[in-house]
This record gives sequence, C-alpha cells and structure tokens, in this order.
Amino acid sequence: MPAPLGAPRYTLGVGALACAGVFAIIGVLALSSYNLGVMLLLGSFGSSAVMMFTFPEIHFSQPRSVIGGHFICTAVGMAALLLFGPAWWSLASAAAVSVALMMLTRTLHPPAGSNPIIVFLAAPKWGFLLFPTLAGAVVMVVVAVLYHRACRRTYPAYWL
Repeated sequence: MPAPLGAPRYTLGVGALACAGVFAIIGVLALSSYNLGVMLLLGSFGSSAVMMFTFPEIHFSQPRSVIGGHFICTAVGMAALLLFGPAWWSLASAAAVSVALMMLTRTLHPPAGSNPIIVFLAAPKWGFLLFPTLAGAVVMVVVAVLYHRACRRTYPAYWL
C-alpha cells in the first residue's frame, strides 16, 4: 500500500538532529562572516539548511543542487540586473531563466530561486557571486557532510 500523502511525521530525536544541523550551518556561516570580515550568508541559505537536514536524501538537497543552484540563480540575477536594469520584467525573467537553467543542469534547488530577488534588492557588485554565494554554499555542504557523518547518517546521497 502506498504511503499516504501529507506532511511527514518526525520523531523528537530526528527533529532535534535537524535543528542542531541548521544551527551548525547558520552558526558556522555567521561566525565565519564575523571573524573573517567576509560575508558568507544569504537569506536563501536558511531554507537551504532546512532542506539539507529535513530531506537530506532528495535531489534538491544534494551538493550539486545546493552549490550549482545558488551559483546559477545569483549569476542570472546579476546578469539580468546589469543588462536590463531594475525593471519588474527583468526580475521576473531572471527568476524564470534561473529555474530553466537549474532544470537543464540538474541543479534544481528551490531556495536558490529567491537569489535573483535578493540580487535585485541588494544590487551588489560581481564579487557577490563568490562571497557570499559560492563560498557560503560550499561551506554549507561541508558542514552538512561533516554533521551527517558525525551523526552516522548518509549525506550526500550522491555528488554528481
């Protein structure tokens, strides 16, 4: 009999592990940002952390998707802002193109879909693509791998 549809049920222990994992990722990013003087945080990283610890086995949570999705969406948002300016249709196009490119490259990561919006609101320089986007996504994956292994859980399900 197939499993019923609906929200998954979690035990208190699984919930505590997920909460501690999210704390670890956001804590490492925040502490590193403060101590290194280099921004490693994006608003979308909070929902990425949630996915990596509540659904670590799905495609959306794998390193390829986390890193690739954030990088693609930020790059597309920055290119659209540079080429077309801060128009409503430019932002909408950047979000749509980002999704298409993530699908084509098999790097679909829903939280990254908000990165073009973040780019349009912040209007950052091109360095934003490396710090916080790429560096922060890589740090998230490293922390998730180490944390899941320390808890004797399998992550990632695959790398490529």
